[in-house]
Amino acid sequence: MKAYIGIKFYPQHENRDTIDPLSHAVESAGYQIISMQRDVEAYGVITYGPGELMRRTCEIIDACDLVVIELSEKGVVLGIEAGYAHGKRIAVVAVARERLEISATMKGIARATKLHAGEEDLAKFFQGLRDT
Repeated sequence: MKAYIGIKFYPQHENRDTIDPLSHAVESAGYQIISMQRDVEAYGVITYGPGELMRRTCEIIDACDLVVIELSEKGVVLGIEAGYAHGKRIAVVAVARERLEISATMKGIARATKLHAGEEDLAKFFQGLRDT
């Protein structure tokens, strides 16, 4: 099964320390992961204009079974990605670090949500999700 990871974009990739542990946690549950920043843009080695980037993102989401939206830092594109997946009937899961908030709107379209304490907590969550 394939899972897309949506996370706030930073041109200098300051959130790599969030992308990599989240990717590992989801992979540990048996999913093949794809992240635009990590896998498509290779953390800035390759860049695309906004239109091409969104076209590629939608194509990738279309090929996935699950879309994981990391909401520890909010971003408009995260809502677009989640809404697009939901409209295509692709399961959406929203996660954020403990003590943060996941909006009621996101909770309304997500198959599941998780406020987490780190990679190990996320790994257990995704393994349990996979088993249901």
